[in-house]
Amino acid sequence: MTTALVEEDLGLFGPDSVTWRVHIEPVMWVAGFRALLLQSLEPRVMRGTYQNSALFDPAKAWSRFQRTVEFVGTRTFGSTAEVERVAARVRTLHATLRGFDPDTGETFRLDEPENLLWVHATEVGSYAHIAQRAGLIDGAGADRYLAESVRAARVIGLIDAPASRAEMDAYIERRRPDMRMTDEARRATMNLFAPKGRAPRAVKIAVPTIATLALGTLPRWARRCYGLPGLPTTDLGVTLGLRALRTATGVLPDVPAPPNIERARRLVRGLSA
Repeated sequence: MTTALVEEDLGLFGPDSVTWRVHIEPVMWVAGFRALLLQSLEPRVMRGTYQNSALFDPAKAWSRFQRTVEFVGTRTFGSTAEVERVAARVRTLHATLRGFDPDTGETFRLDEPENLLWVHATEVGSYAHIAQRAGLIDGAGADRYLAESVRAARVIGLIDAPASRAEMDAYIERRRPDMRMTDEARRATMNLFAPKGRAPRAVKIAVPTIATLALGTLPRWARRCYGLPGLPTTDLGVTLGLRALRTATGVLPDVPAPPNIERARRLVRGLSA
Protein backbone atom coordinates (compact mmCIF):
# COMPACT_ATOMS: atom_id res chain seq x y z
CA MET A 1 0.00 0.00 0.00
CA THR A 2 1.36 3.46 -0.85
CA THR A 3 2.31 6.13 1.71
CA ALA A 4 -0.67 8.23 0.57
CA LEU A 5 -3.06 5.38 1.35
CA VAL A 6 -1.45 4.75 4.74
CA GLU A 7 -1.96 8.40 5.68
CA GLU A 8 -5.57 8.51 4.44
CA ASP A 9 -8.29 7.44 6.89
CA LEU A 10 -9.98 4.53 5.09
CA GLY A 11 -12.32 3.54 7.90
CA LEU A 12 -13.05 -0.09 8.73
CA PHE A 13 -11.78 -1.68 5.54
CA GLY A 14 -9.82 -0.21 2.61
CA PRO A 15 -9.02 -0.98 -1.04
CA ASP A 16 -7.16 -4.21 -0.29
CA SER A 17 -10.19 -5.65 1.56
CA VAL A 18 -12.64 -8.12 0.08
CA THR A 19 -15.40 -5.92 1.49
CA TRP A 20 -14.61 -2.96 -0.74
CA ARG A 21 -14.13 -5.20 -3.78
CA VAL A 22 -17.55 -6.79 -3.22
CA HIS A 23 -19.54 -3.69 -2.29
CA ILE A 24 -18.62 -1.63 -5.36
CA GLU A 25 -20.35 -4.20 -7.60
CA PRO A 26 -23.92 -3.41 -8.80
CA VAL A 27 -24.99 -7.07 -8.56
CA MET A 28 -24.85 -6.64 -4.77
CA TRP A 29 -28.27 -4.99 -4.92
CA VAL A 30 -29.57 -8.56 -5.13
CA ALA A 31 -27.78 -9.34 -1.87
CA GLY A 32 -29.45 -6.40 -0.15
CA PHE A 33 -32.89 -7.65 -1.10
CA ARG A 34 -31.97 -11.21 -0.13
CA ALA A 35 -31.01 -9.92 3.31
CA LEU A 36 -34.38 -8.16 3.69
CA LEU A 37 -36.23 -11.35 2.75
CA LEU A 38 -34.33 -13.40 5.32
CA GLN A 39 -34.62 -10.74 8.02
CA SER A 40 -38.38 -10.69 7.48
CA LEU A 41 -38.69 -14.33 8.55
CA GLU A 42 -37.57 -13.60 12.14
CA PRO A 43 -40.86 -12.74 13.89
CA ARG A 44 -39.49 -10.34 16.52
CA VAL A 45 -37.23 -8.54 14.06
CA MET A 46 -40.09 -8.16 11.61
CA ARG A 47 -42.61 -7.03 14.22
CA GLY A 48 -40.18 -4.58 15.77
CA THR A 49 -39.49 -3.11 12.34
CA TYR A 50 -43.18 -2.99 11.44
CA GLN A 51 -44.15 -1.31 14.69
CA ASN A 52 -41.42 1.34 14.61
CA SER A 53 -40.38 1.97 11.03
CA ALA A 54 -41.60 4.14 8.17
CA LEU A 55 -40.59 1.34 5.83
CA PHE A 56 -44.23 0.27 5.50
CA ASP A 57 -45.63 3.77 4.86
CA PRO A 58 -45.77 4.29 1.06
CA ALA A 59 -45.20 8.02 1.49
CA LYS A 60 -42.04 7.50 3.54
CA ALA A 61 -40.71 4.07 2.54
CA TRP A 62 -38.31 5.26 -0.17
CA SER A 63 -36.68 7.84 2.11
CA ARG A 64 -36.37 5.21 4.86
CA PHE A 65 -34.80 2.74 2.44
CA GLN A 66 -32.35 5.40 1.22
CA ARG A 67 -31.23 6.07 4.80
CA THR A 68 -30.48 2.37 5.26
CA VAL A 69 -28.46 2.30 2.02
CA GLU A 70 -26.58 5.42 3.13
CA PHE A 71 -25.76 3.84 6.50
CA VAL A 72 -24.34 0.72 4.84
CA GLY A 73 -22.37 2.90 2.40
CA THR A 74 -20.88 5.03 5.17
CA ARG A 75 -20.11 2.02 7.36
CA THR A 76 -18.35 0.35 4.43
CA PHE A 77 -16.54 3.25 2.77
CA GLY A 78 -16.53 6.10 5.30
CA SER A 79 -13.70 7.38 7.47
CA THR A 80 -13.36 6.23 11.08
CA ALA A 81 -15.11 9.39 12.32
CA GLU A 82 -17.95 9.04 9.79
CA VAL A 83 -18.49 5.39 10.71
CA GLU A 84 -18.63 6.17 14.42
CA ARG A 85 -21.00 9.09 13.84
CA VAL A 86 -23.60 7.05 11.92
CA ALA A 87 -23.15 4.00 14.14
CA ALA A 88 -23.68 6.05 17.31
CA ARG A 89 -26.87 7.47 15.83
CA VAL A 90 -28.17 3.98 15.03
CA ARG A 91 -27.22 2.61 18.45
CA THR A 92 -28.95 5.52 20.20
CA LEU A 93 -32.08 5.14 18.08
CA HIS A 94 -32.34 1.38 18.59
CA ALA A 95 -31.89 1.76 22.35
CA THR A 96 -35.07 3.85 22.54
CA LEU A 97 -37.30 1.54 20.49
CA ARG A 98 -39.54 -1.24 21.75
CA GLY A 99 -41.63 -3.88 20.04
CA PHE A 100 -44.55 -6.02 21.17
CA ASP A 101 -44.71 -9.77 20.57
CA PRO A 102 -48.39 -10.88 20.43
CA ASP A 103 -47.36 -14.54 20.65
CA THR A 104 -45.87 -14.12 24.14
CA GLY A 105 -47.40 -10.84 25.29
CA GLU A 106 -43.89 -9.50 25.89
CA THR A 107 -42.44 -6.10 25.14
CA PHE A 108 -38.87 -6.30 23.85
CA ARG A 109 -36.03 -3.98 22.93
CA LEU A 110 -35.11 -3.72 19.28
CA ASP A 111 -31.43 -3.75 20.24
CA GLU A 112 -31.61 -7.14 21.93
CA PRO A 113 -28.35 -8.88 20.89
CA GLU A 114 -30.20 -11.78 19.26
CA ASN A 115 -32.21 -9.37 17.09
CA LEU A 116 -29.13 -7.36 16.11
CA LEU A 117 -27.19 -10.51 15.32
CA TRP A 118 -29.90 -11.89 13.02
CA VAL A 119 -30.03 -8.63 11.06
CA HIS A 120 -26.25 -8.43 10.84
CA ALA A 121 -25.72 -12.09 9.95
CA THR A 122 -28.35 -12.20 7.23
CA GLU A 123 -26.97 -8.98 5.74
CA VAL A 124 -23.30 -9.92 5.55
CA GLY A 125 -24.12 -13.57 4.88
CA SER A 126 -26.18 -12.49 1.87
CA TYR A 127 -23.37 -10.31 0.54
CA ALA A 128 -20.88 -13.17 0.82
CA HIS A 129 -23.34 -15.65 -0.70
CA ILE A 130 -24.25 -13.53 -3.71
CA ALA A 131 -20.65 -12.46 -4.33
CA GLN A 132 -19.57 -16.09 -4.45
CA ARG A 133 -22.45 -17.28 -6.64
CA ALA A 134 -21.98 -14.34 -9.02
CA GLY A 135 -18.31 -15.28 -9.43
CA LEU A 136 -16.83 -12.22 -7.72
CA ILE A 137 -15.02 -14.26 -5.05
CA ASP A 138 -14.29 -17.89 -4.27
CA GLY A 139 -14.87 -19.76 -1.01
CA ALA A 140 -11.71 -18.40 0.58
CA GLY A 141 -12.78 -14.90 -0.42
CA ALA A 142 -16.18 -15.44 1.19
CA ASP A 143 -14.49 -16.54 4.42
CA ARG A 144 -12.27 -13.47 4.35
CA TYR A 145 -15.28 -11.22 3.71
CA LEU A 146 -17.10 -12.65 6.73
CA ALA A 147 -13.99 -12.30 8.91
CA GLU A 148 -13.77 -8.63 7.90
CA SER A 149 -17.47 -8.12 8.60
CA VAL A 150 -16.95 -8.68 12.34
CA ARG A 151 -15.65 -5.08 12.38
CA ALA A 152 -19.05 -3.91 11.09
CA ALA A 153 -20.82 -5.97 13.76
CA ARG A 154 -18.87 -4.29 16.55
CA VAL A 155 -19.84 -0.75 15.56
CA ILE A 156 -23.53 -1.57 16.13
CA GLY A 157 -22.82 -3.04 19.56
CA LEU A 158 -22.26 -6.74 18.84
CA ILE A 159 -19.28 -8.30 20.61
CA ASP A 160 -19.02 -11.26 18.26
CA ALA A 161 -20.50 -12.51 14.99
CA PRO A 162 -19.96 -15.38 12.52
CA ALA A 163 -16.51 -14.95 10.97
CA SER A 164 -16.53 -17.72 8.35
CA ARG A 165 -18.92 -19.67 6.14
CA ALA A 166 -18.85 -22.59 8.59
CA GLU A 167 -19.73 -20.33 11.52
CA MET A 168 -22.44 -18.60 9.48
CA ASP A 169 -23.98 -21.92 8.40
CA ALA A 170 -23.99 -23.15 12.00
CA TYR A 171 -25.61 -19.92 13.23
CA ILE A 172 -28.34 -19.97 10.54
CA GLU A 173 -29.04 -23.65 11.25
CA ARG A 174 -29.40 -22.87 14.96
CA ARG A 175 -31.86 -20.05 14.30
CA ARG A 176 -33.73 -21.78 11.47
CA PRO A 177 -36.47 -23.38 13.68
CA ASP A 178 -37.51 -19.90 14.86
CA MET A 179 -38.16 -18.61 11.34
CA ARG A 180 -41.64 -18.33 9.87
CA MET A 181 -43.88 -16.12 7.80
CA THR A 182 -45.89 -13.56 9.83
CA ASP A 183 -48.57 -11.16 8.65
CA GLU A 184 -46.03 -8.36 8.95
CA ALA A 185 -43.60 -10.26 6.72
CA ARG A 186 -46.31 -10.75 4.09
CA ARG A 187 -46.96 -7.01 4.00
CA ALA A 188 -43.24 -6.29 3.77
CA THR A 189 -42.83 -8.72 0.89
CA MET A 190 -45.71 -7.14 -1.01
CA ASN A 191 -43.95 -3.78 -0.72
CA LEU A 192 -40.74 -5.27 -2.11
CA PHE A 193 -42.41 -6.78 -5.15
CA ALA A 194 -44.74 -3.86 -5.84
CA PRO A 195 -43.05 -0.64 -4.60
CA LYS A 196 -45.31 2.39 -4.26
CA GLY A 197 -44.95 5.94 -3.05
CA ARG A 198 -42.22 8.40 -3.99
CA ALA A 199 -39.57 6.05 -5.38
CA PRO A 200 -38.28 7.07 -8.84
CA ARG A 201 -40.03 5.40 -11.76
CA ALA A 202 -36.85 3.55 -12.78
CA VAL A 203 -36.64 2.08 -9.27
CA LYS A 204 -40.26 0.93 -9.38
CA ILE A 205 -39.51 -0.87 -12.64
CA ALA A 206 -36.23 -2.46 -11.53
CA VAL A 207 -37.04 -3.44 -7.94
CA PRO A 208 -39.56 -6.25 -8.66
CA THR A 209 -37.05 -7.96 -10.95
CA ILE A 210 -34.22 -7.66 -8.41
CA ALA A 211 -36.50 -8.87 -5.59
CA THR A 212 -37.65 -11.87 -7.65
CA LEU A 213 -34.04 -12.85 -8.36
CA ALA A 214 -33.19 -12.38 -4.68
CA LEU A 215 -36.08 -14.66 -3.70
CA GLY A 216 -34.61 -17.41 -5.85
CA THR A 217 -31.25 -17.12 -4.06
CA LEU A 218 -32.71 -17.94 -0.65
CA PRO A 219 -31.92 -21.29 0.97
CA ARG A 220 -34.53 -23.91 0.16
CA TRP A 221 -36.09 -23.84 3.63
CA ALA A 222 -36.60 -20.07 3.33
CA ARG A 223 -38.13 -20.36 -0.14
CA ARG A 224 -40.62 -22.81 1.32
CA CYS A 225 -41.52 -20.23 4.00
CA TYR A 226 -42.45 -17.92 1.12
CA GLY A 227 -44.59 -20.65 -0.45
CA LEU A 228 -42.11 -21.59 -3.17
CA PRO A 229 -40.70 -25.03 -3.95
CA GLY A 230 -37.10 -25.59 -2.88
CA LEU A 231 -35.95 -27.28 -6.09
CA PRO A 232 -32.26 -27.82 -6.98
CA THR A 233 -33.00 -26.68 -10.54
CA THR A 234 -33.92 -23.25 -9.15
CA ASP A 235 -30.46 -22.98 -7.57
CA LEU A 236 -28.69 -23.67 -10.87
CA GLY A 237 -30.87 -21.27 -12.86
CA VAL A 238 -30.43 -18.47 -10.33
CA THR A 239 -26.66 -18.90 -10.24
CA LEU A 240 -26.52 -18.60 -14.03
CA GLY A 241 -28.76 -15.52 -13.79
CA LEU A 242 -26.48 -13.89 -11.22
CA ARG A 243 -23.39 -14.49 -13.33
CA ALA A 244 -25.11 -13.07 -16.40
CA LEU A 245 -26.21 -10.00 -14.41
CA ARG A 246 -22.70 -9.48 -13.08
CA THR A 247 -21.29 -9.67 -16.62
CA ALA A 248 -23.91 -7.26 -17.96
CA THR A 249 -23.40 -4.66 -15.22
CA GLY A 250 -19.64 -4.97 -15.54
CA VAL A 251 -19.64 -3.46 -19.03
CA LEU A 252 -21.97 -0.57 -18.17
CA PRO A 253 -20.70 2.87 -17.11
CA ASP A 254 -20.59 3.45 -13.35
CA VAL A 255 -23.72 4.97 -11.87
CA PRO A 256 -22.88 8.28 -10.13
CA ALA A 257 -22.27 7.65 -6.44
CA PRO A 258 -21.34 9.58 -3.27
CA PRO A 259 -17.69 10.72 -3.07
CA ASN A 260 -16.60 7.97 -0.68
CA ILE A 261 -17.88 5.26 -3.03
CA GLU A 262 -16.29 6.96 -6.05
CA ARG A 263 -13.02 7.00 -4.11
CA ALA A 264 -13.39 3.30 -3.29
CA ARG A 265 -13.95 2.41 -6.94
CA ARG A 266 -10.85 4.35 -7.95
CA LEU A 267 -8.61 2.84 -5.24
CA VAL A 268 -9.79 -0.75 -5.74
CA ARG A 269 -9.32 -0.55 -9.49
CA GLY A 270 -5.95 1.10 -8.98
CA LEU A 271 -4.75 -1.89 -6.96
CA SER A 272 -5.89 -4.36 -9.62
CA ALA A 273 -4.48 -2.40 -12.57
